[in-house]
Amino acid sequence: MPVITTPVENLVTLATRFFERSVGEWNSQRRYYTLKNGETQEVTSHLTIELLASGHPTLTALEEVHALEEGLVCGIQFAWESNYIRPSGKQSTGSTAFGIRDNMLYRDRGFATPKPVVATYQMRDPNTMQLHTEYSGSIFDEELKLVGSNYRTRQTIMSRAGQEIMIGQYLETRA
Repeated sequence: MPVITTPVENLVTLATRFFERSVGEWNSQRRYYTLKNGETQEVTSHLTIELLASGHPTLTALEEVHALEEGLVCGIQFAWESNYIRPSGKQSTGSTAFGIRDNMLYRDRGFATPKPVVATYQMRDPNTMQLHTEYSGSIFDEELKLVGSNYRTRQTIMSRAGQEIMIGQYLETRA
């Protein structure tokens, strides 16, 4: 399926609608596959996604962290409570904020770093957002897809030095 090529205003509108449709409580089941050694890690999570309008204090803080001169159009606050089932039994809680402007997605932290990161995004169609993030020698290519109103799928491919090292696959069901 071809990627939608639209003016930036339409891209931001599509992304905003995608965020609006993602708002709510979700139960997530995911697996991380480590490609080099074949290990699989299973995780269940409860996710809470809140829409942030332009001017929201969380977005204002995100603008400051990224030293942005122009405000972010909108964003989301994403919180999780996770249980790592296999091989470890650890638990994890946290949150992260995302904000968009043009074709850029600004985050207060990355997947594998507590430092702020920037991704580029595109909308393959109104239900599918693709992200590309690079930091600390790693590349993260992610696809998030809304499937009807009660499901989301995600897939993340992590690479380093031109070699894919891990794949994360997620099924999220509206709680």
